[in-house]
Amino acid sequence: MRLRNIPGAREEMLVNPYIVQNPERLRGTWSAEFGNQNPVRIEIGMGKGQFLLTLAQQNPDVNYVGIEKYSSVLLRALTRQEELKLPNLRLMRFDAETIDEVFAEGEVDRIYLNFSDPWPKDRHAKRRLTSDRFLARYARILAPSGSVEFKTDNVDLFDFSLAEAEACGWTLSHVTRDLHNSEDAAGNVTTEYEDRFSAAGNPICRMVCTPPAQRV
Repeated sequence: MRLRNIPGAREEMLVNPYIVQNPERLRGTWSAEFGNQNPVRIEIGMGKGQFLLTLAQQNPDVNYVGIEKYSSVLLRALTRQEELKLPNLRLMRFDAETIDEVFAEGEVDRIYLNFSDPWPKDRHAKRRLTSDRFLARYARILAPSGSVEFKTDNVDLFDFSLAEAEACGWTLSHVTRDLHNSEDAAGNVTTEYEDRFSAAGNPICRMVCTPPAQRV
């Protein structure tokens, strides 16, 4: 059975208390949702949730929002959250195309993009989560000191992402084409895909970028 086709997954998303319904209603009020003023960090395309669940456990003074557009994939993260009941984690089934309708200007401290769909055909480049149009959305919702952290094993996508960020005036830092053998390896939290690709001998690329001071 394909992971995206688990029967009943979509229905579970509609009733489970750990899934945020109609997230647009929380735009500008995420601090109230969590009941504190801690920074809000989001992962777009969280998959089964290994990365974000680990971060939420390690950092109780940070609020996390996991975003995944496929119900049956998100269901795997939801199952783990039901066991852990982490108070600083929210999940939602959502398409990042309209991410700035869910978070207000300056409301997000950090955005994680991990092993995003590379959309390898040139005509689909705008769908990549590191394309200029997505970077413009991120710039609107990030706090002045906010950043995007991106990891992939796809070299072509990494090159594209570096070029897009530079062309859009973003500042690049922590750029590596072999994360697990770099100085940033010690604090790295892995994803399911990352474990799989690394075990297969694929170097992991990573970059951190911050938006220009002038917002779009």
